[in-house]
Amino acid sequence: MTDKTNPYAGLDKLGTQSELPDTPVADILERVANPHPNTVYIPRFTAPEFTSLCPVTGQPDFAHLVIDYAPKEWLVESKSLKLYLGAFRNHGAFHEDCTLTIAKTLVDILSPHWLRIGGYWYPRGGIPIDVFWQTGTPPEGAWLPDMGVAPYRGRG
Repeated sequence: MTDKTNPYAGLDKLGTQSELPDTPVADILERVANPHPNTVYIPRFTAPEFTSLCPVTGQPDFAHLVIDYAPKEWLVESKSLKLYLGAFRNHGAFHEDCTLTIAKTLVDILSPHWLRIGGYWYPRGGIPIDVFWQTGTPPEGAWLPDMGVAPYRGRG
């Protein structure tokens, strides 16, 4: 984690070659000071090629994740987020668990005004499972575009 006096001190991933972690642990995520903490705005992260493993069969699961948040003091450092999401590649968990673990971990680290996640999971066994969660009501004045992922009709 970084401190507010030097927002880039202590960043281990940015600017270095980083191996994909074996498991998605929270300490992979790094944060930087928000240069606009008094402005309501929404950063969006889209991960259209998210993968994890079914905890029962070990078969791969695929999702299109959309994460929106209204930061307070902290922003998530994007390379660390990529590494964190990539660490789910060999992690066995159900769709709901993966989606909520990601969201709640970000909330714990960033303490944002608000966060939402949409986990649009591709079908296994013919049934897509989409998972949605948010921390509450979006801040007044926040511009929230549609997540841009259509309901399942053969995504691609």
